[in-house]
Amino acid sequence: MHRLLSTTALAFGLLAAGSTLPAFAIDNYSPVTDARLANPEPQNWLMTRGRYQGWSYSDLDQINTGNVKGLVPVWSISTGVDSGHEAPPIVNNGIMFVATPYSQVMALNAATGELLWRYKRKLPEGFSALHNTSRGIALYGDKVYLPALDATLVALDAKTGKVAWESKVEDWKTGYYMTAAPLIVKGKVMVGVAGGEFGIRGFVAAFDADSGKPAWKTFTVPEPGQPGSETWQKADTWKHGGGSTWQSGNYDPDSNTVYWGVGNGSPWFGDQRPGDNLYTASTLALDPETGKMKNYFQYHQNDSWDWDEMNAPTIIDYQKDGQTVKGLVKPARNGYLYWLQRGQDGTISFDHAQPYVKQNVFKSVDPKTGRPDVDPDHKPGTGKEATFCPSLWGGKDWPYESYNPKTGMMYIPSNDNHCGHLNGRVQEYVAGQWWTGVDIPEIGFTVDKNASSYGEIQAFDVATGKKNWSALYPKSMMWGSVLSTAGNLVFAGGTNDREFRAYDARTGDQLWQFKTNSGIIAPPSTFSVDGVQYVAVESGWGIDAAGQQALISNLLGWPKDVPQGGVVWVFAVQK
Repeated sequence: MHRLLSTTALAFGLLAAGSTLPAFAIDNYSPVTDARLANPEPQNWLMTRGRYQGWSYSDLDQINTGNVKGLVPVWSISTGVDSGHEAPPIVNNGIMFVATPYSQVMALNAATGELLWRYKRKLPEGFSALHNTSRGIALYGDKVYLPALDATLVALDAKTGKVAWESKVEDWKTGYYMTAAPLIVKGKVMVGVAGGEFGIRGFVAAFDADSGKPAWKTFTVPEPGQPGSETWQKADTWKHGGGSTWQSGNYDPDSNTVYWGVGNGSPWFGDQRPGDNLYTASTLALDPETGKMKNYFQYHQNDSWDWDEMNAPTIIDYQKDGQTVKGLVKPARNGYLYWLQRGQDGTISFDHAQPYVKQNVFKSVDPKTGRPDVDPDHKPGTGKEATFCPSLWGGKDWPYESYNPKTGMMYIPSNDNHCGHLNGRVQEYVAGQWWTGVDIPEIGFTVDKNASSYGEIQAFDVATGKKNWSALYPKSMMWGSVLSTAGNLVFAGGTNDREFRAYDARTGDQLWQFKTNSGIIAPPSTFSVDGVQYVAVESGWGIDAAGQQALISNLLGWPKDVPQGGVVWVFAVQK
């Protein structure tokens, strides 16, 4: 049965801004505990990537390679908003929570699509953000935690949607805003901030889950006298040095360590802020209780390509040469796939790296330290134009990869055969205004017009580094996160043709597809209710995917526009 429930009238006709509309009572809500987060039940999807380690993988196997062709939509619901939808449906024992652009949250019956409540935040007058999206919420106890665009952490009552408390994270007027789902560990709600294009100074902050009181704050750009401050060689550049933290981290319970990614330096051109610029373009290892930095790894120094490394590496233990490797595996935006190792004390050490898309900036990578030898001819600067591959959107932008422990493979949503070119200048810093050293219309983007494909899902054997298969998209880039399951399946959207697809996880054979209302850039999730497995995803094209599509349409003649408008789609196997 396909059931369409529109909430547009509820959202905009009946619901006052900044309030909550309760439609049905939620009875017998299951509080989310530390134990449940550490060992989530297969029938639920309790956090953005399914579990602390960031696998984007489910143990459910009712939907599998043998029956996935029978997958049909069983219900769908309009979110009532446009712009890019980038949040996964989060499910706790039959209750689904969906975040949408413009800081809204919907609570739904996960099996039927009935609207239970909806929270719509009233954003401040004059507020604007580079990205109006939300990449998700977090659950803990009997609350739902929303990082609102105006740099405020909001705790909602999970049963009613009413505000339990709010805490200001930073001042949005200075360029800070928030899009990333929180990470909750032992009662601490950890959040990151966006705003690297506005000259903010990045940080990760934690708040008490019960009261909302600040617990700690760790800056990603050190001030004078702190470790790493010597890597900011020009006075005061650290004050607006960037290092945004606009994706949530992963957590290793064994060592009690949170791994959090850090974005680009500000402004974009490194010659305006000489030095390695720690801890931009890095992964941080943090103590979740105190925020103390245990260690770090920087993927490239003096970032000058807008290659954010905001995605935390996936935490994987794997077998190699008869030994167990405690790994951190990361497909970086700079176009290299990294194998790092994690120590029990939170240390991060380099193992090896290899390019997974065409890359012309690194001459080589030091086999001991992982530090790249950068070709200056492909490093843009102030008054110095340079071309670099991949473009600023990277070999992989923010969408999540997936690791399947049954196949031992990592599935990477990637983009190849594209390059960028930039030429910087000095811009006056004005708080809250665009400050990169280049205006948006001046950002150069090219593609190899003779390439056979552009978007791709790549399946790598984690232990050997061998690429086992690829799903190629000749007429689209790839902007969707990947979900893998114990049913030997890989699910992904991400393409401009609006399709949602399922692949055989071992061979890459496409087994199923369904055309949605819009393009999918949100992560899929899967769950079960009353013994029935479902697959869910938000469809809603926009933001960088739409911007890149417009650029490529001028280069290759692709359609410029992909229909927008958010819809939650839920699928099950028809019996």
